[in-house]
Order: sequence, then C-alpha cells, then structure tokens
Amino acid sequence: MKLVGRVFYPVLLLMALLIGVTVAAPEATKQAFDEILAWMVHYFGWYYIFVCAGFIGFSIWVGCSAFGKLRLGPDDSRPAFSRLSWYTMLFSAGIGIGVIFYGTAEPVAHYHNAPRQLTSETVEAARYAVHLAWMEWGAAPFAIYIIVGLALGFATHRRGRPLAIRWGLEPLLGRWVHGWVGDLIDIVAIVSTVFGLATSLGLGVIQINAGLDFLNLFDASLDLRVTIIALISLAAGVSVLSGLSRGIKWLSNLNIALALVLLLLVFFAGPTVFILKALTSSFGYYFQNILQSSFETDFATGSDQWQSYWTVFFMAWWIAWGPFVGTFLARISRGRTVREFTLGVLIIPTLGIFVWFGVMGWAALHREMMGSGGLGDLPAQLVIFEYLSDLPFAFFSSLLAIVLIVTFFITSADSGAFVVSVLSTGGLEQPPVLTRAFWVIVQGLVSISLAVAGGLAALQTASLVGGLPFSVVMILMCIAVVKSMRMELAAKHAATPAMPNSG
Repeated sequence: MKLVGRVFYPVLLLMALLIGVTVAAPEATKQAFDEILAWMVHYFGWYYIFVCAGFIGFSIWVGCSAFGKLRLGPDDSRPAFSRLSWYTMLFSAGIGIGVIFYGTAEPVAHYHNAPRQLTSETVEAARYAVHLAWMEWGAAPFAIYIIVGLALGFATHRRGRPLAIRWGLEPLLGRWVHGWVGDLIDIVAIVSTVFGLATSLGLGVIQINAGLDFLNLFDASLDLRVTIIALISLAAGVSVLSGLSRGIKWLSNLNIALALVLLLLVFFAGPTVFILKALTSSFGYYFQNILQSSFETDFATGSDQWQSYWTVFFMAWWIAWGPFVGTFLARISRGRTVREFTLGVLIIPTLGIFVWFGVMGWAALHREMMGSGGLGDLPAQLVIFEYLSDLPFAFFSSLLAIVLIVTFFITSADSGAFVVSVLSTGGLEQPPVLTRAFWVIVQGLVSISLAVAGGLAALQTASLVGGLPFSVVMILMCIAVVKSMRMELAAKHAATPAMPNSG
C-alpha cells in the first residue's frame, strides 16, 4: 500500500470511530476522558510545566547559537512572504481566535477566583490576573510551535524531505520513519488537528451565537449555530482553494487590522490613563515574578482543580495544537534563518499578546474594580460583549468583535484544512484542490454533528489527553533537529577552504 493510503484510510476509520462513540454517548465519553485528564494533571502536571519551560529555553538557545545562521532552505533562498504577512499568518492560525474569547474573560475570572495564595477581588489579584494571562498565552504556545515548525522546516526546506511530522524525527529514528512508526505519528497528528479545529470551531460558534443574541440580531439557537458552522466552512473552502499567497494571507492581514481597530477603540474610549498605569505596573510585576510563577504547582493545596482548569489545561492544549500550527509555520517559513524563525516567532507575537491582554484585560478589570462590575457573573462568551456595551459606539464595537471572531475562525479552518491536506498526502506542499476541499467539508461536518448531538467538550478533552504523548514526540524533535543542524554546520565548515598562512 502506498504511503498516502497507509495514512489516509486509518485516519478516516479512527475519526469515524471516535466521533461515533462521542455522539452516541457524549456524557459517558466526556467522563472517561475527564478522568484520564485528571490523572494526567495529578501525575504529570509538573512535567507539563517543566517541558514547556524547556521548550522556551531551547528556542532561545537555538536562536542565539551558531545554528541561527542556517536557513530553512538553501543558503541562497529568501522568504516568500513579507515579515508582516508572516507574523499575521502565524498569529491568526495559531492563537488569534482565543484572544478574542479570553482577552477580557480570563483576567476577570482570575480576579474573582484568584489562586490559593491570593485574596480574590483585590489589587494584587488583578495584577496577578493579567500576569497569569500573559504567562499562559505568551511565550509558551509559540515555543511549542517553534519546536515542531523548526524540525519540519529544516527537514523539508533544507534536506528536501516531504512536509510531514515523521520527517522531523528522521535524524533520530532513521529508517523507522518510513514504516509503521512514521505512519502512526502522522495519523495521530492528523486526527489531533481535525478534532482540535472542529471543537474550537464549535466552541467559537457558541460565542458568535451569543454575540448575535446579545445584539438582538438573532435568537441564540442550535439551528443558528449549525448555519454559522456551515457558512464559515463554505468561506474557508473558498479561501483554501485560492491558496496561501491569496486567501490565507489576505485573511490574516485583515484579522490583525480589525483586531487593531477594536484594540484602539477600547484603549481610547475606555479608561486610557488607568490602562497605561496598569500596563506599566504589569511589566514590572511580570519580570519580577515570571520565573517563580512559571514553575508554580498546587503541591500544598491537596487539589489539582485550579491548575487543571487553567495553567496545565492551556499547556496541554498548546501541545495538542503543535502538529497543526507547527506544520503550517514550517510551510510558510522557507528562506528564514533559524535565528529569525526562533527568536522572531517567540518575541514578536508574545509582545502582541502582552498588548492585547494588557489593554483588554485591564479595561475590563477597571469596570470590576472601580465601576459597575458584574462581568464575573457572566458566561465567558458574553464578557467581551457586556464590557463593550458600556463604551461609545457599543453596537459597532460588538459587531466588530463578532466579525473578528468569524474571520479568525475562517482563517483557522482554512489553514487547518491546508495542513491536514498536506499531512494526508504524505507531505505535499501543494496538495490537490479536491483534497483541500474534502478536509474543509470534513471539519464542518464533524463540528455540526458534535453541535447537534453533543460531545464538543468530550472531544476537546480527548485532544488534551493526546497532548501528553505528543510532548514526547516534541522532545525527540528537539534532539533530532539539533543533530541535523550540527551535521549541516560540520558540512559547511568542511566545505570552507582554509585561509592561507600569511606568515
């Protein structure tokens, strides 16, 4: 059987099996995966904390080392995308939709339900709330994407291998990547990507639904959610068929432009001076406490509940998204130097996270601390709309937020379908049009079936469980890519003629 068939058909079979079980018994499935996840957090929560910190340190070390001069491609290759488009595509595909959902909701949640060592609804709790959001959404996810993207990008663009997860491990596993071991790695990566995108699409549609209901444009309903999923899938299909250089790039640039408009509106129409003062204080607090908070555990509480719902939850989620975003990042990064790739992806988007969560988070916290409050009593999907209702141009800003959520989701669905098409065809950088269209339809159908029958939460938890074994794959990728880069540097030094002795 050809490589494509060895991966494609098992993927369809495994997906059908998991979806069937989840739809048939969503509550039982969720309970089973919840128990597995609780076991993982209890016994491996410390491991997630160490491994994510290690990925950040590894990215900085590689970027600052002699490896940084190497290119993801031949020495004379140059990037196909401008830096601006490169960053917007990375941000939109990898994390964009989450910042709309959590940008105001998470700091408010931490303020009202602070960790054990703090008193809720205090200035210290507010300061820690923004700090924690920066830590969870800042360097950690981008370091995870760097590991996968660097291993695949170097293997594909520098060594001429197909763009599939297995080839990032070739320097370490050798001929094993050609057989069942490589097949298994790619199968897990594809299933993880499809389910992660499908559950995120379904959960995000809940927020769009809630926003339209909040503005009294449409009543929240299951029918509306299904319609929204179908329309987003249709738009993603049109975009993915137009290719990377048009659809995904244009959508990503549009996403960042709209996000900037919303951010500036909140900054200038909201408590501007308060935000500036709070941001200044937050930067000092972050650099003073980041090392300790990055390694904080619930060892003295006798319960893993808080950490399993926040810190470890996000770390597992970023790792589960590693195959998708890492592969996409590798695809769009040909011609970048290793230094630009590692340090650029780590620093620039992290600064964007600081600005977004700083402005949106402190604006919402100002209302909780000094205004009418009430945001902490709302479901997370309504927090941003309720906050925006206090500002001038409330209807416009809330409608803008909905449009932004939609465009971010189209971009994620678009880039996700592209990545799955690449992986399911054995690593083709330009997969066939019909294959791309097929995976857009599959993502939409999976989301609709889970929305109708229930099971979104169960499948999301299953994706988180899959993050644990993939973290081991990522550690092996670190070893493999260093081995590969050392070989490249040795070859370059051997090919460099010795300087004549002038003495």
